[in-house]
Formats: sequence, structure tokens, C-alpha cells
Amino acid sequence: MFKSILIANRGEIAARVMRTARAMGLRTVAVYSDADAGAYHVRQADEAVHIGPAAAKESYLVIEKIIAAAKASGAEAIHPGYGFLSENVAFAEACEKAGLIFVGPPASAIRAMGLKDAAKALMEKAGVPVVPGYHGEMQDARFLEGEAQKISYPVLIKAVAGGGGKGMRRVDDPAKFEAELKSAQREAGSAFGDERVLVEKYVARPRHIEIQVFADAHGNAVYLHERDCSLQRRHQKVIEEAPAPDMPPEMRRAMGEAAVAAAKAIGYRGAGTVEFIADASKGLRADAFWFMEMNTRLQVEHPVTEAITGTDLVEWQLRVAAGERLPLAQKDIPLKGHAVEVRLYAEDPAKKFFPSTGKLIRLRAPKDEAHIRCDMGVEEGDEVSMFYDPMIGKIIAHGETRDVALARLRHFLTGMEVAGPKTNLAFLAAVMGHEAFRRADIDTGFIDRHLDALVPLPGVSAEVLGAALIGHVLTRVRRARAAQAATRDPWSPWAATDEWIVGGHRTETMKFIVGGVALSVPVTPRGSAAHFVHEGTEHLVTGSLEPDGKMAVAVDGRGFKAAFVPAESGFTVIREGVATEFSYPDPLDVDVASEADTGALKAPMPGKIVQVLAVPGASVRKGAALVVMEAMKMEQTLAAAADGVIASVHVAAGDQVEAGAALVVFEEKAEA
Repeated sequence: MFKSILIANRGEIAARVMRTARAMGLRTVAVYSDADAGAYHVRQADEAVHIGPAAAKESYLVIEKIIAAAKASGAEAIHPGYGFLSENVAFAEACEKAGLIFVGPPASAIRAMGLKDAAKALMEKAGVPVVPGYHGEMQDARFLEGEAQKISYPVLIKAVAGGGGKGMRRVDDPAKFEAELKSAQREAGSAFGDERVLVEKYVARPRHIEIQVFADAHGNAVYLHERDCSLQRRHQKVIEEAPAPDMPPEMRRAMGEAAVAAAKAIGYRGAGTVEFIADASKGLRADAFWFMEMNTRLQVEHPVTEAITGTDLVEWQLRVAAGERLPLAQKDIPLKGHAVEVRLYAEDPAKKFFPSTGKLIRLRAPKDEAHIRCDMGVEEGDEVSMFYDPMIGKIIAHGETRDVALARLRHFLTGMEVAGPKTNLAFLAAVMGHEAFRRADIDTGFIDRHLDALVPLPGVSAEVLGAALIGHVLTRVRRARAAQAATRDPWSPWAATDEWIVGGHRTETMKFIVGGVALSVPVTPRGSAAHFVHEGTEHLVTGSLEPDGKMAVAVDGRGFKAAFVPAESGFTVIREGVATEFSYPDPLDVDVASEADTGALKAPMPGKIVQVLAVPGASVRKGAALVVMEAMKMEQTLAAAADGVIASVHVAAGDQVEAGAALVVFEEKAEA
């Protein structure tokens, strides 16, 4: 076994590999860009090497810099993690040439499965069923459009290289094929350096089921059962579980044996995942699944496999890379209980899951929760950068049954406290509690189909507003008392900072901004309680605030727990995993307008302008695409919030913009 290893990645996966490496007594080396100088994975490593600017193409994707870092640090092996260079043939070859152990498959296996079109052709020759489509070399837009017509709509455009939903578009309308094709090609080129795509039939009720395979250098190969990754958003996995709900044993065996055969056919070594699409319209069947692709690396969702098999797949990777045999034979691999994983992202579900950035001013989870595992890539106080994938981390629950695992996970999620960037925490908890999900009525269209229930309309309940008032007032009192302690007469009633008022009670109007909407709340103290008016109804609130921000609150006699997190210009109230941001209005502002009424389309976050569709003087309808922006490795289409006429366009393709920058300005509406 080698004694030192460099992890050529960042965030959650780098930290996860380091945990196992340390447990095995190995020395760990991290690499980092300018943006990651103080990152969590850097703090976890025994040594860290700087490799360049923030942009991945100038740091994490530069093979020469990674090899040089390994040489300089004395690392004997390199673990690529997932993403970045993990499935790059040139990187695997460079490691071998430099005398470094690549913790992954041979370059020949990566080459065989690294391009989706070639992999599908290989599987067809091997007799493995593949989804109907065009997997050839022709990339002419008209030709591909013709192939799509032959397949019949809906179709799926997919990047030939890479994964993670990058460069993937579903097309239902032939009129939109060319625009979606160009967008997919741009995104694929940016993410993988390869713009080529394939076109295939979109299965109507698809279940995304994948098989975890493992092989050593001694001819042994096994499968460690399956994972269901059907809950996706923008073709990117959000929730994964193992085993797949309602999977017949004969189908598990058929898929597992097919995956092992595929691995052996290309001389595979190490961890890999063979992904299949299954037609769930008539239930899962052994004769209704098709090969999609093989990922020649460890997967983000590998912890659910570890949970049901009792294995450490990273340890397996390291031992196989060192030349050891697989720890278990096929007949000895157990399947115990059920595991579910969710991916916690910095993104705003209410705004089409647009990525979010900023400092994590709060990141806390319930302590000592049995059967829960958290694989985080950041800690409280860290920044979520605009330069990389917005995943904060993963939470995994294991139980004797699926119902138990789901209940444990939902309970844990509703007890988490996350504030700073917008996150999908409340969305994930809502999925765990959704009736259709609980009865396993799932496919890859689940999120889109139930989006209204999973992402409720923005608003403030009386309970959350009451908690906000308690936290706001008690924080203000606490600060005032601290200042008062320095006065000459701290016991003077004229210097009192509590609700006692000479001459009786006083009603105060408190003003906040929530979701761009101004709130004016009349509040009247009543001893240790207060009355407030919300949406025309009076409520009574009582509560207490602990130094750590924990609150016990009761609104109209109904008690609950919440958290109060102060920020520079306001605060956040967190109740059952739902974070509601309150900001204080600028006293110099005459009015607070909603985002739709500002008269301009603004950048929701820092990023690069990819395409400008807006034209000065043009009349546009609500929902019309105006600007395509790339942020955090994903393309986002920014649309008009209302009907209007474009007055001016302030950006061009290639521009880098800051959050809040005006991209397109509309003409002012004439007053009636």
C-alpha cells in the first residue's frame, strides 16, 4: 500500500476521500485555487498545494499543475474524485507516465466508456439493449434535427462527454430543437471541453437506475446492487436511494450481471457505475431497461450503496489501486435495509433553482442522530463560490425499511439550520413528506410534475412573523441593555429598554422586507407578550431567545421551535428547515418595489453572459428569453418578468457581470 495520496478535487468529495485515507494511515495532500485558499477540504488535508486562479480551466482542470503538485508534495497516488479530471483519459495517462498511481480504471477503459456514443456502440455489439437514437459523429444541426424527427419527439440531447446533467436538454417542440442544441453544445464545451452531442428517444415514464460495479486487477468483478436516481432536476440527480423501490429480484440480477459483463469487456478496474433507463409505465420489468452510459469513477451517490452493503467504497478503491484483490465475492455482498441520500444545494427553488452564493452564516444540524450521515464540503462561516458546483453537501439516512429511512431523513432535514445563500433544504424536506414519493410513485419527471406542492408560493405565515418579532425585539433589547450598562443611572425608568412605558402601552409599527415585498406590522407590547396584526388579523405572541439564536415561540397559544440568525442588513428565521429572510428597509428609500417592477432585468448572481437575445425597441411578452448567463457551471436563461418594450441592452456575449447588474432596461409605462 502506498503511504501518501493527493486528491485532485475540492469540496465534499475531497474531504470524503481524506476521511478514509486518514483512517487507513495515509498522508493526504489537497490542491486549491485562489478561490479555495481557506476552503474546508484544504483545512482537512495534511498538506495543500496552490494550483492557480479561481477558474477551473486554469486550476483544477490543468493536468500539468496537478502532476506537479503531486511531485512537489511527494504523493505516490492521485484520487480524482468525481467531476473535473476524473474521467479524463489524458489525465490517467499522465499519472502513469509520471510514475503515479491513478486511483481509477485504466486509461483504455475510460476511453472505451468515456464518450457516450462510442460506449453505446460497444454495448450494442455486446448485445446490451440501448435507447434508440443517433450516436454517430455527425454534428451538423440540420442533420441532427432530421435524426430527431426519425426518432420522434420528445427527444433528449446529451453531451457525448461528461455527465451531471451538463449539456443535456429535453426537447418536446421541433421548433425549439436548434436553440436547445446550441445551448447544450455551449454548456458541454464549457464543462468538458467537448461540444459534441448525441440525440436519443426520451422515455415517457423513465426510472433512472444504476448498478455499482467493482473490479480488481486479478480478473474479479462484482456488482453491489442498484441505486435509484430518478428524482432529478435539469437532468441532475437530487435524491438517490438504494435499493430501487419495487425492484424485482430477477431484474436486479439481470442488470447486475449485464453491468459486470460490461466492466469485464473493457478490462475495468476499480469503482464504476453502469447507468440504465427503465420504463416504469407498467412497473419495473427485467425486459424493459436500456443501457445509457458508464461512469468510470466513484459517484456522488455512493454513500447509499455503502449503507446497504456495510462497505467503504473509497477503501476498496485504494486497496484495488494498490494491487489488492476485491474484499468480497459476489455471494458475500449483503443487502441490508434501505438508504436515501439528498443533495443540499445553494440554490433558490422559488426562482427555478437558480444557484446562490455567499457566506454560510449558519450551517448546523441536529446532533447525535443515529443512522444519519453528513458528507459536507463546507462549514459554518465558509463561502459558497460562484466558480464551482453549488452543492453544500449530502445527507444520508439508513433504516430497516424505506419508510423508516424516509422518516428519519425528513426529521433530520427539518431540524437543520442553514442561512446565508438560498438553499433547497425546505424543498428536500417537502419531497420526503410527499405522498407520491412515499409510495414510490416516481420517475424522472416527478419534480416537475409536483413542483407547485414542493415549492410553495412565497409568503410569511403568522407563526414565522411572530418568531421574527420575538427575535428582533429581544435582540434589540439585549443590545440596548448592554449599552445602558455604561450609563450613570441604569435603573432610571426613562432609560428602560423593555416593554415598560410611562403612561401605558404603545403600538409600534415595525417594517421589514421579505422576498422583495414590504411588510408593516403594528405591534403592541402586553407585559411579557405582544399583540401584532398580520393580514388583517390580530395575533398574540410570546417567546424567549437563547444566546445561540434558538427560540421557543408561541403564537395564539401554539408553541414551536425556531432559530434567529442576525445578518448585516436584517435577519433570518428558520422553522422546520424553512429559512425566511427579513431585511430592514433603507430609510432613504421612498418605496420598496418588487423585482418585477424595477424596470430592468438584473443579474441574479455573478456570472458570464453567454448569449443576448434582447433587442432595443423590441416588444416582449412575459416569459420571453432575453439573456443566457453561465453561473456555477450551469447555463441559466433569464426571461422577461412582464410584458414590455426594451429600452436598452447593457451587456454583450462574453461579459462578466456582478450580482444585481442591470442587463436589460425596459421603457417606462405611460401613466393612464
